[in-house]
Amino acid sequence: MKSKTQKIVIASMLAALACVATMIIKIPSPLHGYINLGDCVVLTCGWLLGPAYGFLAAGIGSGLADVFSGYITYAPATFLIKGLMAIVAYELWKLLQEKLGSTPAHILSGIAAEVLMVVGYLAFESVLYGFVPSLANVPANGVQGLAGLVLGVLLVKVLEKNKLGVI
Repeated sequence: MKSKTQKIVIASMLAALACVATMIIKIPSPLHGYINLGDCVVLTCGWLLGPAYGFLAAGIGSGLADVFSGYITYAPATFLIKGLMAIVAYELWKLLQEKLGSTPAHILSGIAAEVLMVVGYLAFESVLYGFVPSLANVPANGVQGLAGLVLGVLLVKVLEKNKLGVI
C-alpha cells in the first residue's frame, strides 16, 4: 500500500500522461471531436489507482487536453466520461479478476469502459448536434476505444510486471 502522498504523485503523473497521450496524436472525427490515444492511460488510471484517484487522474488529464487543444466545449463532458471510465474499469476488473484472471478481467472491464465512452459522447454530442448527426462519430469513437483497450492492457501488464500494480 502506497502512502497518500505517493498516490497523489502517481495520480498527478498519470493525469499529465493522459493529457499528453490525448494531445500528441489527434485525428479529427466528423463532428468537431478527435480520435486520440488517451484512452489507454484512462484505463490504466482506473486499473492502477482505483476509483477515486483514477477518476480524478483520468478526468482531469483528459479534460485538460480538451482545454489545451481548443475543444473547451467538450472539457466538462470529457472530465465526467473519462473519470467514469476509470471507475468502471477498476470496479469491473476487481469483480472479475479472481474468477477469470487478471488479463481477461482487464479486457472485459476495458470493453465496458470503452462502451461507456462511446455512449457518453453520443449522448453529449446529441445534445449539441442532434442524435442522428452524432451517430457519425460512433465508429471513430469505437476505433479510439479499441486502440485504447489494446494499448491499455499492454501498458498495465508492463507496469504490473514491474511491480507497479494497483496502489
